[in-house]
Amino acid sequence: MYKVIVYIKVERMKKKKLRLGEKAIEKAMLICALSSVGAVLLITYLIFAEGLPLFSHTSLWDFITGTDWKPTKEIYGILPMIVGTVYTTGIALALGIPIGLGCAIFLAEIAPKKAALALRKCIEILAGIPSVVYGFFGLVVIVPIIRSFGLGPGYSVLAAGLILAVMILPTIITIAEVSMRAVPNAYKDGSLALGASKWQTIKKVCLPTAKSGIISGVVLGIGRAVGETMAVILVAGSTPIIPQSIFEPVRTLTVNIVLEMGYAVVGSTHYSALFATGIVLFVFIMIINAVVMMLNRKRVPS
Repeated sequence: MYKVIVYIKVERMKKKKLRLGEKAIEKAMLICALSSVGAVLLITYLIFAEGLPLFSHTSLWDFITGTDWKPTKEIYGILPMIVGTVYTTGIALALGIPIGLGCAIFLAEIAPKKAALALRKCIEILAGIPSVVYGFFGLVVIVPIIRSFGLGPGYSVLAAGLILAVMILPTIITIAEVSMRAVPNAYKDGSLALGASKWQTIKKVCLPTAKSGIISGVVLGIGRAVGETMAVILVAGSTPIIPQSIFEPVRTLTVNIVLEMGYAVVGSTHYSALFATGIVLFVFIMIINAVVMMLNRKRVPS
């Protein structure tokens, strides 16, 4: 009887310790989550606190639609940088999405296991290459090729878009492939059993089912393209003008911040203008995320 009582007490102590451990883990996870939220809020506050003073000197409309960026004359218009960001990102997506999605389909549904494993390793290596290396590649390969065809100086929207397209491929391929591999085999087997071909099954079953993950991969690719700086600096030409063609130099929002932050006097209008550029970039990313959330929203049946 005494042994039974001791055993019961020991088990109760073990359960109590287990509950305490679980509570400790829950609190640690809560702290991690709150830390992430706090970091985002802190970054947001700092960007807006430093950037908003500009609008006491320049109106928001003039700042966004202005075509001249002349800090020495206190003229701040970022429309050329907005257009440059949209152009380079658009080219990157136009090239990166079809290639990335095609590669993901091949890896998930068609490639033999050994070939798929080798390709995944190559994609992982591609994802790990520093952005400045991509920039040097564009500088010594892509820019001279464009120049050799007589299409301008080589430093251009096209060169930046091509480099960004290569840089976003690993993100799109990896997430799209994982999403497609997560499609239940029962869905595919049912489609094939009904007489659909393999390509019809991929088009009508796999892609629609994995749509949410594919869109998420594209969004992350957009974020990578919009936020890239070093590679774009080396190949875009960094000229704050609205390009009339994809063969002309361009400056993006991130490049504008990086190039001029080093000599902007803290507290000056120029300094605030650079942070205001960051606000525009921040809002741009938030709009993209909001649109994607709307696309991914599941309709509740009535």
